[in-house]
Amino acid sequence: MSGYKRMRRQHQKQLIALENKLKAEMDEHRLKLQKEVETHANNSSIELEKLAKKQVAIIEKEAKVAAADEKKFQQQILAQQKKDLTTFLESQKKQYKICKEKIKEEMNEDHSTPKKEKQERISKHKENLQHTQAEEEAHLLTQQRLYYDKNCRFFKRKIMIKRHEVEQQNIREELNKKRTQKEMEHAMLIRHDESTRELEYRQLHTLQKLRMDLIRLQHQTELENQLEYNKRRERELHRKHVMELRQQPKNLKAMEMQIKKQFQDTCKVQTKQYKALKNHQLEVTPKNEHKTILKTLKDEQTRKLAILAEQYEQSINEMMASQALRLDEAQEAECQALRLQLQQEMELLNAYQSKIKMQTEAQHERELQKLEQRVSLRRAHLEQKIEEELAALQKERSERIKYLLERQEREIETFDMESLRMGFGNLVTLDFPKEDYR
Repeated sequence: MSGYKRMRRQHQKQLIALENKLKAEMDEHRLKLQKEVETHANNSSIELEKLAKKQVAIIEKEAKVAAADEKKFQQQILAQQKKDLTTFLESQKKQYKICKEKIKEEMNEDHSTPKKEKQERISKHKENLQHTQAEEEAHLLTQQRLYYDKNCRFFKRKIMIKRHEVEQQNIREELNKKRTQKEMEHAMLIRHDESTRELEYRQLHTLQKLRMDLIRLQHQTELENQLEYNKRRERELHRKHVMELRQQPKNLKAMEMQIKKQFQDTCKVQTKQYKALKNHQLEVTPKNEHKTILKTLKDEQTRKLAILAEQYEQSINEMMASQALRLDEAQEAECQALRLQLQQEMELLNAYQSKIKMQTEAQHERELQKLEQRVSLRRAHLEQKIEEELAALQKERSERIKYLLERQEREIETFDMESLRMGFGNLVTLDFPKEDYR
């Protein structure tokens, strides 16, 4: 039993050592997965920061380009308007000169009108012409200013629309990047779950295999010890029987001596009885018959002693035969009892080992079912988490795009309302026609 206890303690130590080793392996595995998750999260955060900086740089660059384009556009309009104004003024000068010469010719041909009146009429005509040209110039400048303001307003609207497009592109790029990162995270989590599941099943198989190997080793040792114990009991019984067989002649000799002593005592009693009978017969019998009586008594004594001797020999023979048979039967009974006992002990051992094996197999089945339930539940939670995160991401995407579009729409409406108040009308379908201020 001490050997069994020592073996069980050793087996328990092996199982505990393996469990500690597997636990350390699992802890290391989970730490590795956790670091990978943290690395992915950090990389995703860095990527989003880089993307945000890139988008800010793009917006700043677009703003600079838009400001430069707007300035260039304004300069182009102003240059063209300056050129048109110069051409208009030169045309007015030519027209003024032509009209002046025409009036002079008309006045020279009119000889009936006094000179002073002619001078007054020419001066008045000059004033009217100058006034008309001044109004035309003012009208041109007004139309140029209106054209400049309206087209600059339209250009600002185009810049705003382009900025909106950049904002939409940026937010979609950011949301697509987040979705890609989230999908990569989910793929990583699924890969982690599968690797963890494989490790859990492998560790459970390793632990159960060691437990089963130790049980088989223990059962084999118990069986070998039982067989050795059976052989030892059989050898001890055999030695006992051999000693009994060796001891039997001494016992028979003692019993023979006891029977012999009884025979001798009987003979002594008969001898005393013979002497007493002989004396009595001699006393009551005449002397001449003494010889015959003595011979008769002697023969009778000899016959009785012979009968006693024969009975003695018969008793010795019966005693020896009886003792030999009794010894054989006793030894055979002991052998039968030992075989029955050893068989029952072997059956009990087999039943106990079968019970232990069945209990261990049932325990292994429970452990496997428990692991399967834990793995299935963990995978279900992971899939639910993935579904919820994707739904939340899609909701964020819809809300942010909706908010951006609504803000941009309000900004455009505000801009267009302000344009209407400024008297520019609808700028949505405004083209850039050639300038015509007349």
